[in-house]
Amino acid sequence: MSAPTRRYEDAVARYFEAWNAAPDAMARAVAAAWTEDGGYTDPLADVRGHEQIAAVVAAAREQFPGFSFRLTGAVDGHHDTARFSWELVSEADGSAPVAGFDVIALDGEDRIRSVFGFLDRVPAGT
Repeated sequence: MSAPTRRYEDAVARYFEAWNAAPDAMARAVAAAWTEDGGYTDPLADVRGHEQIAAVVAAAREQFPGFSFRLTGAVDGHHDTARFSWELVSEADGSAPVAGFDVIALDGEDRIRSVFGFLDRVPAGT
């Protein structure tokens, strides 16, 4: 695996660590993944900074208890940008009612400056 590929995969791994973190570890995981003024934008949210990002993550976790986010497929990247697909999977039965793909921009220290998320599959009423 090349160094640039590892860079993107490591950043995405930290991203998923934040989304899957226990409540008491979430703030640390968000801070490890994002720059202090980093952003997160998807069809349901547009926030900046660790506190607001952690609030979006916590809200998603509360809406889907017993679920975790996982990567589907390979991470693809160039320059300071990477893209990847994901799904939200039930730990009880393996169903995945939510799926999408995200594009992230990294800073020089490989922390996320911005995320642009796209939802491909969502349950009705979400």
